[in-house]
Amino acid sequence: MKKLLKIILIIISSLVFIVIALAGWFYYQHVGKHSVDQEKYPHYIGYLDPQKTISKEGFETCNETKVYKTHHGAIPEAFKENKWAFRKNILETYGNNHYTNSGYLFFRFIVNCKGETGRFEITGTDFDFNTIQFNQELIDQLHQLTADSENWKVLQGKDTPIDYYVYVGYKIKNGEITEILP
Repeated sequence: MKKLLKIILIIISSLVFIVIALAGWFYYQHVGKHSVDQEKYPHYIGYLDPQKTISKEGFETCNETKVYKTHHGAIPEAFKENKWAFRKNILETYGNNHYTNSGYLFFRFIVNCKGETGRFEITGTDFDFNTIQFNQELIDQLHQLTADSENWKVLQGKDTPIDYYVYVGYKIKNGEITEILP
């Protein structure tokens, strides 16, 4: 008799839990979810605005509403070969023209479904992550090297190629690249 009572109690407790969970989900979906002000926030978090970023003439995404890898970027699968080959290419091609800058130079951008790069957002910080301005020639050189489409793969979705975000950071000491992140 005690065993039967235990089983009935467990079943009733489980049913009560399921009913409460469903009621909470229903409440969230129909009452508790916050609406988004589409006029104030027309895009998702992490969106790179074509009007505020750097792109080559004619750069377009293939699907404006679906750019993948928004919050973490597509590294390491984005490299055409691998990070080692990317790093080797950058270090062999980069020239320190008496630059004295030190800090991090971050590039955030999109690779479209054709393997073209665009919508670059470039940020420089010191080693304490305070915003600083790097030498423009250094920025331009690393931008050109990073943007080279020979570095980036066309990534496939289920049926078609996709647009995706990439994040690349350079740790620089006295104008020399000491590390490429991530």
